[in-house]
Formats: sequence, structure tokens, C-alpha cells
Amino acid sequence: MIIDSDDIKADGLLVNHMGIETVVLLVNKKSLDEILNSKWNHVYKMMENAELRHLRPEKLPRLNRTFDIDCEAEILDWMDTIGAKEGSVKEVLLEIDDGEEGLLLFMQFASPGNWECWEARSYLYLDVALDREIKDRKDLYSMTTWQEVIEKLSNFPEEEFAEKVCINWMDRRKQLGETLDEKEDPKIIPTYEAHTRNSKLLVHAITQWQNEEDNVGIIGREHLEAAQWGHGEYNLSNYLNR
Repeated sequence: MIIDSDDIKADGLLVNHMGIETVVLLVNKKSLDEILNSKWNHVYKMMENAELRHLRPEKLPRLNRTFDIDCEAEILDWMDTIGAKEGSVKEVLLEIDDGEEGLLLFMQFASPGNWECWEARSYLYLDVALDREIKDRKDLYSMTTWQEVIEKLSNFPEEEFAEKVCINWMDRRKQLGETLDEKEDPKIIPTYEAHTRNSKLLVHAITQWQNEEDNVGIIGREHLEAAQWGHGEYNLSNYLNR
């Protein structure tokens, strides 16, 4: 099935859904575990006073992440809904319903950066990376798919991958009868640049994931239940219960 970047595949149908984003969240395991093993009330007080930032890993310059103050505010708002508790952060997360939601917030705090792009475009990038068609959303987020992505893209030349992505995208447009003339479609150049940037950063994020011993990649998407983020031992539910 040939799709343009404005469409995604869902259950065999073409669906316009550009707003949803695929996310590769890099998490520093040492930072996260130190937070999880700290007392719940202590973490709240320290974060309220912006005194926990020494546990936040240094930001990777090329990747995005939430600003310190915004990340802290989101965590504190969520902790307010739980209230004061005895025990460690991990113990509290295990005793409440949907502790994975809180874990995801703490993972974002313990993140040096993330890669994110419109889900519709993720299909294109993974199609090219794996040299096969990503058939649906289940395939897009499966553990097997991302194991293949890691194998293919870790330390892969960024320029080479970006060129392959853009050539594939242009070929798809031609097959759909769409123009490649920027005079007829002013979005051509910005979209080309976005594909180049996104595909390079995907390689960069995957490479950082594999080359930095303390980092792990957590795969998810906007509006996906926190319990479904991550794979294997790094699925959020599994991580809490390990």
C-alpha cells in the first residue's frame, strides 16, 4: 500500500492523523533508579524547591526534552493527586492504581532527550530502515520491529539514511501523481527538510541508546496508556515489578 506523508495506515485503512507522535524516550537508568529508591515525600519536597535537578542527566544537544520547570510542575501536579505517602517512590507507585503513569513522568525527568515525530511519518522511516512495509500500528510499535530498527540503524551513517528516506518519499509522491515542483506546492521544501532532519535524528537517538551504557530507549506514542510504553523488561509495568 502506498501512502503519502499526510496519511497513516490503521487496520488496513488510510487515516489522516498527523497530530499523533511516535516517541523514542531515552532514559538514564541510574538517575531513574535513584529517584525511585528515594522517599516519596522527600522527592516531592526536593522537586518543589527545584533541588532535585542534579539527578537529571545532561541534555543531549540534538534531541528534545521538556524544560526542567515544566517537567517538575507536571510531576508535582500528579503527585498532588496521590498525596503524602510513606515509603519510597517505587513502593508508592506499586501500591496505587496506574503507577505506570507516574513512572512515565519520572522517566521523562530522568531523560537526556527524546526523538519524536508524526506517527504518519514514522511508517515511512521504518519502512526504509527495514526495507519492508510496516503494515499497521501494531507492527509499528512491536518489540520485534524495534529490535530490527536498532540492529539496522545503530551507528548507520545519518546522511545516507536521510537520503534513502527522501528518495523513497519522492517516489511515493510520484506514484500518487503528486507534484515535486516547489512552485506548485510550497510545502515540498519544508517537508523534504523535515524528513531529512527527522531521519537523521532517529539514527542519532538509536545510536545514543545503543552506545551509552546508562541509557535505555522507551518506545511509545501520544495518548497511549503508560503501562503499554516500552518493551520487555523495560515495559513500564515490568520495570516497576522487577
